[in-house]
Amino acid sequence: MIDPRTYIIGERLREVKRIITVASGKGGVGKSLVSATLSLLLSSRGKEIGLLDLDFHGPSCHIILGATDIEPLEEYGIVPPRLNGVKFMTIAYYIGDEPAPLRGEEISNVFIELLSVTRWGKLDYLIIDAPPGIGDEIADIVRLVRRCEFILVTTPSKLSLLTVERTIKFLKELRQPVIGLIENMVLRESGEGIKLAEKYGIKYLGSIPYTVEIEDAIGSPSRILETVFSKKLAEIAVASGLL
Repeated sequence: MIDPRTYIIGERLREVKRIITVASGKGGVGKSLVSATLSLLLSSRGKEIGLLDLDFHGPSCHIILGATDIEPLEEYGIVPPRLNGVKFMTIAYYIGDEPAPLRGEEISNVFIELLSVTRWGKLDYLIIDAPPGIGDEIADIVRLVRRCEFILVTTPSKLSLLTVERTIKFLKELRQPVIGLIENMVLRESGEGIKLAEKYGIKYLGSIPYTVEIEDAIGSPSRILETVFSKKLAEIAVASGLL
């Protein structure tokens, strides 16, 4: 039986021009930081932006954005609050800092519910912060959101490059559009990220150097936008046609 909520999801996203999912092969590569900062950058340039944190096991965008005293409104669904111009939705509104030991169909059910009740309205971009890896959550994003474009995030480490390669293969098999690959936390240029992108015919969007200042800026959107991390990501956004 087809879940009627899947039809509602299409209606909720009907006025969203582009949906960009930020994904990675493993955790700890700065994927959520890229998602949140990209949302702030696009909003600061006059774009209407939504940010959806779908990392149910470790939501962190609310920490990055300093979203401590806000919550969504209920009005014929859920209306995401605005934070620095960004419409922001996360499961953290409901579970706080408590663990959410969801599995399989439970994750899919929560995912469907979140997408079907959230009223985004008109958006230029909806940025989705996806869980790391190639689990059911990514398959659900492809199945339910459909018109996604993917940005992949890795670090230069061999382990990170290996796991993001699996993600690239997975998305290729599903024939999903990949905007390109971002290499984060770079201490020295090795060229391995470029080689990986070329191997699979995707665009290497650029590298972001490792800096301490971004850690100190977490929780303050205005400070995040002043960091080297943000400036390098802005260059990447311009080069990829997002800005």
